[in-house]
Amino acid sequence: MIYVGVDPGKKGGYALIIAEEEKIDNGVYVYPWDDNEFPAKMRGIKHWADNPVMVACVEKVGAMHGQGVRSMFTFGQSYGFILGVLAALGIGVQLVPPGTWKKEFSLIGKDKAASIEVCKRLFPGVNLLPSEKCWKDSDGMAEALLLACYAKRHF
Repeated sequence: MIYVGVDPGKKGGYALIIAEEEKIDNGVYVYPWDDNEFPAKMRGIKHWADNPVMVACVEKVGAMHGQGVRSMFTFGQSYGFILGVLAALGIGVQLVPPGTWKKEFSLIGKDKAASIEVCKRLFPGVNLLPSEKCWKDSDGMAEALLLACYAKRHF
């Protein structure tokens, strides 16, 4: 079974937990968001694992107060792109509101740094740096991994 977590957005990320894998990091992989790499990675995993059962938890998002029309349209396009890629590959999708998955990890009302902290506690060996040049952990990558963990616990 393969669990996918996706935190949509320009600074988001996606993560995989491969339940049967007994490799380093126990089958946990986390990536910064990249429009080009996401479909290729999902397609590659689907073929590599010989047609595995996969489920993806995607954060169910909506318009935010004060967000401009242009940025909301761009965000909506990205969100639709994610759902389209997963549907095209036959990967089951669960849309999970932030309040639902954050409650699971006691993150309601807490900032993005708390997501990184919880993620590092649950997955101590995980690298949350989006690139070798970065020095700050990505909250988008952390939240994507927490969404994958939520998927593993519930689906």
